[in-house]
Amino acid sequence: MTMWVFGYGSLLWNPGFEVAEQAIATLPGYARSFCMHSIHHRGTETEPGLVLALDADPSHACEGVALAVAAGKEAKTLAYLRERELISSAYLERELEIDLHDGRRVTAVVYVINPDHVQYCGGMPLEDQAQIIARARGGMGPNDEYLYNTASHLAEIGLHDPDLEWLSHRVRALTS
Repeated sequence: MTMWVFGYGSLLWNPGFEVAEQAIATLPGYARSFCMHSIHHRGTETEPGLVLALDADPSHACEGVALAVAAGKEAKTLAYLRERELISSAYLERELEIDLHDGRRVTAVVYVINPDHVQYCGGMPLEDQAQIIARARGGMGPNDEYLYNTASHLAEIGLHDPDLEWLSHRVRALTS
């Protein structure tokens, strides 16, 4: 049985594990947004950045990429993902059904936001998000780099995210 991982943010451009297959996929019931304060990777505790998370919303569906883990690498990959994604317990690990654009439906490991966690910041206006992203920096680098990489990789695979596109233009204006 193939282990799948759903990528909607940095997993799009930096999975960090051996991928055997990649396919465009949709996760129903969740919206991608900058709804999590980043205090490690793209910000600090004193000046948090923002990272993408999946916020439960039955009226939305998130388009991203399904990543099939190379056979025999499942345990190593899951350990890696848990170390990477569960660093502050703001994400919850779930196994959810996703729809691949070729018609298959598979179960994937998905990291969604815990709306009860202190780092949750859903509903923030886009302009406020842009102001934070333009100035924040963490252990993995500047917050705007995370935004630009995610937005450009979505565009490369033909996925349209109007909020990320707006944020990319606005943050470039703020940082130029």
